[in-house]
This record gives sequence, structure tokens and C-alpha cells, in this order.
Amino acid sequence: MPGQRVVLIIEDNPADVRLMHEAFRDVHPPVAIHVAADGDEALQFMRREGRYSDAPRPSLIFLDFNLPKSNSREILRKLKENAEFRPIPIAVLTTSESERDVRDAYALFANCYLRKPVDLDSFLGTIQAAAHFWLDIAYLPPGEPHQSELPRVGLNNGGLL
Repeated sequence: MPGQRVVLIIEDNPADVRLMHEAFRDVHPPVAIHVAADGDEALQFMRREGRYSDAPRPSLIFLDFNLPKSNSREILRKLKENAEFRPIPIAVLTTSESERDVRDAYALFANCYLRKPVDLDSFLGTIQAAAHFWLDIAYLPPGEPHQSELPRVGLNNGGLL
């Protein structure tokens, strides 16, 4: 559906996925939520491969930065290298307080770095605030029609190759 607000959650923890669904429950207009449990599944969704051939283009992506089965940094790099996906905001969501993780996320062009709060109300509030900003306040370029193959653009030390 054109104009539909779509959120892709790349998260392996079912409890965090449930909490994120809860955070979006009262969001208006409603948000269509899709979940990828690992990086491979997320990339298939984004590229509309296999069972995801009709996947919608996300308006916002939440990426767990500590996926045990995938390299989250590599997923972030691949998404931001792709000219079609680059404008989609990616909110890194993690329990890490490591300064290196923060630097890595922004060096790979994450749009924001969010620490997962431990208490429920703060967790819900963080997700809702980020979603409100990226979906309701920030002005982003309109999504382009999905193309299976786009020229690859490399990123090198913050510059385009």
C-alpha cells in the first residue's frame, strides 16, 4: 500500500520483539511491523528475495547491534552502501555502552544509536520517541521503486568512492 508506514525490526531476541510490538500498539497512523531474526533474513527482505518477493520498503529500520548469528556492522554497511536503501533511517538499538560501538555505528552511517533501557517504560518510550521522530517529524526523500540491481557504491572513510 503506497504511503504505508513500515518498520523493519532486525532483532534475534523474541522478548525485545514483543516489547517493540507493544511500543507500536498505540501509534497512529498504524505502522506495519516486519521482523527479521538475523542479518541474512534482513538482507533477503530488503532485496525482496525468495519468500520476501513482495516485501514493502521500510520507512524505518531498527537494528540490534549485537546479533549473535550475524555481523550487525556488516549488515549496516551493506544497507548504507546501497543507493536505494541509503535514505532509509537505521536506528541502531543495543545494550552496549561501548564508545567503540557508538563510533562504529556512526562511521557506518547509522542514523542514530539507541541504548536499550532496562526498565519497561523507558524501553517503550525510547522506541516510541525514535519512531515518532523518524516517521512523523523528519522529512525524508520519497521511496523509489524497488530495483533488484542497483549500481554498488562504496564508502571509504566517510566519502564516496
